[in-house]
Amino acid sequence: MASVTPMMQQYLDIKEQYKDCILFFRLGDFYEMFFKDAEIASKELEITLTGKDCGLPERAPMCGVPYHAADSYISKLINKGYKVAICEQLEDPALAKGIVKRDVIRIVTPGTVIDSSMLDEKKNNYLVSVYKYKYYFSLAIVDITTGEFLATQINWGNTIGKLTDELAKFSPSEIIVNSEFFQDETLLTNIRKRFNFYISAFDDSYFEYGFAASKIKDKFGDCEILNMEYNLSVNAVGALLEYLEQTQKVNLDHIQSLNAYKIEEFMILDASTRRNLELTETMREKSRRGTLLWVLDKTVTSMGGRLLRKWIEQPLINIADINERLDAVDELKQKFMLRMELRELLKRVYDIERLMGKIILGNVNCRDLVALKNSIGQVPHIKNILKDCTMPLNVKIFERMDTLEDVYELIDSSIIDDPPITIKEGGIIKPGYNPEVDRLRKATTEGKDWVVALESSEREKTGIKNLKVGFNKVFGYYIEVTKSNLSLVPDNYIRKQTLANCERYITQELKEMEDSILGAESKIVDLEYQIFLEIKGKIAQEVARIKSTAEGIAEADALCSLAEVADSENYCRPVVDADEEIDIRDGRHPVVEKMLGQGSFVPNDTFLDMKDNRLAVITGPNMAGKSTYMRQTALIVLMAQIGSFVPAGSAKIGITDRIFTRVGASDDLAAGQSTFMVEMSEVSNILANATPRSLLILDEIGRGTSTFDGLSIAWAVIEYICDKNKIGCRTLFATHYHELTELEGKLTGIKNYCISVKEKGEDIIFLRKITRGGADGSYGIQVARLAGLPQEIIDRAKEILNELEDSDISKKEKKLKKMKVPLEGQIDLFAVLGSESKQENEVLEEIKNIDITTLTPLDALNILYKLQQKARKP
Repeated sequence: MASVTPMMQQYLDIKEQYKDCILFFRLGDFYEMFFKDAEIASKELEITLTGKDCGLPERAPMCGVPYHAADSYISKLINKGYKVAICEQLEDPALAKGIVKRDVIRIVTPGTVIDSSMLDEKKNNYLVSVYKYKYYFSLAIVDITTGEFLATQINWGNTIGKLTDELAKFSPSEIIVNSEFFQDETLLTNIRKRFNFYISAFDDSYFEYGFAASKIKDKFGDCEILNMEYNLSVNAVGALLEYLEQTQKVNLDHIQSLNAYKIEEFMILDASTRRNLELTETMREKSRRGTLLWVLDKTVTSMGGRLLRKWIEQPLINIADINERLDAVDELKQKFMLRMELRELLKRVYDIERLMGKIILGNVNCRDLVALKNSIGQVPHIKNILKDCTMPLNVKIFERMDTLEDVYELIDSSIIDDPPITIKEGGIIKPGYNPEVDRLRKATTEGKDWVVALESSEREKTGIKNLKVGFNKVFGYYIEVTKSNLSLVPDNYIRKQTLANCERYITQELKEMEDSILGAESKIVDLEYQIFLEIKGKIAQEVARIKSTAEGIAEADALCSLAEVADSENYCRPVVDADEEIDIRDGRHPVVEKMLGQGSFVPNDTFLDMKDNRLAVITGPNMAGKSTYMRQTALIVLMAQIGSFVPAGSAKIGITDRIFTRVGASDDLAAGQSTFMVEMSEVSNILANATPRSLLILDEIGRGTSTFDGLSIAWAVIEYICDKNKIGCRTLFATHYHELTELEGKLTGIKNYCISVKEKGEDIIFLRKITRGGADGSYGIQVARLAGLPQEIIDRAKEILNELEDSDISKKEKKLKKMKVPLEGQIDLFAVLGSESKQENEVLEEIKNIDITTLTPLDALNILYKLQQKARKP
């Protein structure tokens, strides 16, 4: 029976431990893949599939990539949803006896990527662990590139909806779950349908409370979540720590603390609201341009950019925290020169958080250390500027920053200013840092000088004018003599290599110097690498101080960004308090205004409270700006609660615990849901979770079904929202059902508003201004004309509209009121139209008196002709 070769057996043994990964197996200068892995990789990476003799009857499928270019190939596989296990040689092949020892040193998954080329520098790369127990969930969230570690639990209300909302908040690239979650096909399908991330089951034993609690205690000590009677977060956190250990295989010392939070500590935004408000990506293009983040992000560091994104994703609800942030932004806005100087210094700061992550995780190089040194070098200057700030948050930032002179001095004295990328080929340690390095470096320099002098002296001794002393990695040093001068070669030359046109020799003296030079070079490379590891280790010991400083820099940058936008875009400071009112004067949509340019956007007021102005019914034609107006209100409230100035003349924001939006809908074919079903599902979620402190943005409820059904649903929804015993929250409700304007005066808290338009002949001009009262009509045909529909269709639509309005009693009433025709009792459709109606009555009376049972076809044709003639008479 055929057996595999020892090397292939080693591969198979390691692959058995990592069945769910593509194994990158290091062989010399390549990472090789075999069997099924090779077939997958060759297809996904578009590289050649070959074969290798492995002792089996058939050659093993094989493909490979150069080790120095592996990152780009790994990136492609990760982006396609694969895990990659990196198997390295653990000993020098030249010194190994038998098969070189190999083992997996790291597993790369979508949530554990640390290569900066694979990451968005201004976005966190989150890995989430989710533990499901019956109807409850807990989450642990980590970004291993920065060391941020969070935990929460969901054990009340619509838990699946809240889970979805939290996942939308963090937008992870990977989640791991327990078997109870993974085996719930409905839940799993729902999550996979909504999100595009890698999801896998992790061994249940790692989610067990006892194991998880022990894991947490080993990592974080006696932390808060262990002191509660029972906390589901423990299960998720413990499993995530184990997953990180199994994939990273190093101590994650940059993860310094565990932050357990409650979902209610921040404004709750469900997935639909995040999408509809386009906070960090647009709905259609999924791009950053055109989002709130695009408007507010003027950060100059990666750390500040990530923090600002986090603030937008998690608005505050604690009034003191909001106003502390607003105070800090206000101070930086007022102190223009201070802000400018601070931003100039911040521009020179690299991503300290991720640099520390690389140091701990082991993939740092000397250029990274120099970047860290240069960044730390700015901290004393940053602190010197911040010392002039007086607002509490700015003072806290100043105090938490450590100037880190010792770390700066360590790197500055040891690593050369412009080091190579590689760390195992020498040339990275500064002269004067280590005496042994200096001695070996001198030996190699003097030896090479001796070799240069040897060439000159040998030419003189032998008389061979073109004699050369050279070196290559295979044969070492040699003396080269052309064939025409072989007769002049001295007896002490020892032949080393024969080439077509020359012979290469060595002498005993040259051989001794070669051993000395190469020995010194080998020793210096090894020694410099060991010194580098020592330096890296010393820096790693200061991770807490460095991280604290990095967090201060990030916060200063994010605050400066908000101040810069407030100053340049003419934003005002909002008043945020515990009152019920949302009072915005001359509010503007931050994104639309940015697109149009300052001065082009028409501002509008908004006033909502929880008394007489709970719900605004907004009518007006399509394209007039109803959706823009409602979104701008939601965005202004959200901006105020992240601590930002807002686009308005003035703004008073009564604290809002959550924002819900129902703006537009589309078919969900994958779930077998129509547009109307999607709409009703969203409305159902809003009504189930809204509180009196919520802000609701509802656009065209009920438009996905028949007119009367839709109107009835919209009417009932308004009644439900306005009822203080049900919800009673602040709401903007846009509709084309003009009948809903009748609710003002019938239900407490409802006010009618409309978007003004100006009629100009058969066209309309959108004034973009919201005013009290209801709209006269939807102007749909005029909008269709503006959209470019053929005139023939426009004309026919008018005819049909007139016929429909004539048959609609409610429309007829409005028409008659405009004509100032008095209405008494039941409307007589013919009597009110004068002589034409009398004529039509005669025709009708004649038709009634016809005995159709005695008519012949010819009689019927004659009678029809007479009636037609009578009807055509003026």
